[in-house]
Amino acid sequence: MNYIGTRSKLKKYGQLHVLDHYKELDGAGKKALLAQAAGIDFEKVLSLYRHATGGEQGDAAENNFSFEPLPYTDKASLPAEKLAEYEKAGADIMARGMFAAVTMAGGQGTRLGHNGPKGTFDIGLSCHRSLFEIQCRRLADASAKYGRTIPWYIMTSRENDADTRAFFEAHGFFGYPRTEIRFFVQNMLPMVGFDGKIILDNPGHIKEGADGHGGVFAALKSSGCYADMRKRGIKWVFVGGIDNVLLKLADPVLVGFGEKSGAPVAAKSLVKRDAKEGVGVFCRRNGRPYVVEYTEISDEMAEARGADGQFVYGDAHILCNLFSMDAIGDILENADGLPYHAARKKTPYVGADGEIHTPDKPNAFKFESFIFDAFGRFDDLAILRVDRESEFAPVKNREGNDSPETARKMYIAQFGE
Repeated sequence: MNYIGTRSKLKKYGQLHVLDHYKELDGAGKKALLAQAAGIDFEKVLSLYRHATGGEQGDAAENNFSFEPLPYTDKASLPAEKLAEYEKAGADIMARGMFAAVTMAGGQGTRLGHNGPKGTFDIGLSCHRSLFEIQCRRLADASAKYGRTIPWYIMTSRENDADTRAFFEAHGFFGYPRTEIRFFVQNMLPMVGFDGKIILDNPGHIKEGADGHGGVFAALKSSGCYADMRKRGIKWVFVGGIDNVLLKLADPVLVGFGEKSGAPVAAKSLVKRDAKEGVGVFCRRNGRPYVVEYTEISDEMAEARGADGQFVYGDAHILCNLFSMDAIGDILENADGLPYHAARKKTPYVGADGEIHTPDKPNAFKFESFIFDAFGRFDDLAILRVDRESEFAPVKNREGNDSPETARKMYIAQFGE
């Protein structure tokens, strides 16, 4: 789109400030800004803003939800023969080449003090394996065990895609067959100031944020990865994050559990550490599977305990999800897509003076969709409760809980250095 067309579009949506410093940019900068603006669906973005500020109403029943616990299966309580049954069913699916793994790795390691994609972070093991290598080795072991190389789809972001690809090249793809690893880029949405104005993080660039892990489905489709899965005859797809060093990307027990359950989606859970742990919890909302995010759960619901003294809503969602290909197809066929949540963020912005200002409090909305919002599309969800010590050691904070130190200790306790 040329300057005149872009200006007309921006004027229509009350965003002419995006071009305030256009004349000060060099040729490449002007071209990049026009291209970025041309690719933005302002109708969608401003609709999300109006909804976040109460200008548009969502579901009429929004404030009339009923909640109840969602049943789970405790892996630790399963008899040996049932575990063996699940493991065999999952192993058969992998051996027939009907399983794929997706890793969501669009984030940077900024919160960890790391300059680069989060997947390139070294948690401090003596072998200096990165988060990417830790996951890759697990997939390689499973591929060797079941006699079929498991296709690995890695979701990056615009911010870290080039660096991620370069990292894999520099490390020879950790010995994994290059043809079995596909990178695809997560979609982005502009951040919007509380005044309704699109944020610029420098005079020639609109501030955009990744559209949340719920965007994985649309990104799989637009990148051609979903079609590739269909072509390969994939039946089950595991979707997980990059930051859990104990993550089992190819767990035959989970795959077999999903297969035998008859549900279109399966997930792992674990008992939340305490009422205020920063994790979403599984439940049924208006009779359908749902996860209440920790930022949205009421104190009453978070703290509720049953007669046995256990949390009524105690099964935490840990981003270990297994989707049937039919389930993914159903999600993609829904024209409305997943709902977006507006997070209030504190982000630097370009003022009318052309200078970058750093606010001392939240000043903008970041719009994200959550993968667990897809659960409500289905009648049932099979939950396998697992043990935290053997399955969940995320690297989220620089120190304290869920830090490189805690993750390293848990990793070494299981696998050594």
